[in-house]
Amino acid sequence: MAAKEVKLVPPGRTYFGAQGFTYGAGVSSDTVGSAQICMNVLPMPAGTRAKAHHHDGIETIAYLLEGTCALYWGDRFEHRIEAKAGDHVFVPASVPHAPSNEGDAPCTWLVAHAAPHAQVNIVMLPDLDRILDTRLGAREPAKDVVSA
Repeated sequence: MAAKEVKLVPPGRTYFGAQGFTYGAGVSSDTVGSAQICMNVLPMPAGTRAKAHHHDGIETIAYLLEGTCALYWGDRFEHRIEAKAGDHVFVPASVPHAPSNEGDAPCTWLVAHAAPHAQVNIVMLPDLDRILDTRLGAREPAKDVVSA
């Protein structure tokens, strides 16, 4: 049997996710060889929104480290919660969602998935993006958002 070891992931590595943001790469199959869990940092500049998506068969837990952020969820994004720093948010497997930083300041999430990497089984939902665009007013879709 191979020896098990504790591994450290220093800051500085990033990856671009299908949701439209550059994430701080944390624990994943890519960084430490994890098989069942991953955790990354999602910095969201003010006025940005993730592309609508769900994680097929994968539960998500997000902890808001700083700022405030809305989260739209449901089959037609009929639900909205507003998280503030210190709040935990649980998103059940396969539930459509999109975080939206509607404030004037950045926010930062710590996001964990019950999967080896955050992009596993991700399903993009452009019809729900159009619903939010109509509801919230026209905006530039999230794409190539890079945070400092």
